Amino acid sequence: MQMEFTQAVGWAISLLGIFTTLMFGIVRLLLTQMERRLGERFAAQEKEIAKLAQLEREFLRFQAELPMQYVHRTDYVRNQTVIEAKLDGLRDKLEVVQLKGANHD
Repeated sequence: MQMEFTQAVGWAISLLGIFTTLMFGIVRLLLTQMERRLGERFAAQEKEIAKLAQLEREFLRFQAELPMQYVHRTDYVRNQTVIEAKLDGLRDKLEVVQLKGANHD
């Protein structure tokens, strides 16, 4: 009976060792997979952050170049008013010259 009890304890210890090894292996495999997936996610996030930074730089460059390429509406209206006033003044001077020329004839 003593031999059978010893064998049973040996079998139980062996099975417990196998089960523990199996569980450690499964946990290690799961942790490795999780770490790999996290690494992939972080790499994807870093790539997106780089794209966002590039987009932000392009937008800032666009904002810096915008005033040089386009005229604001109020500036255009002001400049157009100045040009029209100068043309009106030139027309008035031309009329005066024409009237003086007509009086001398």
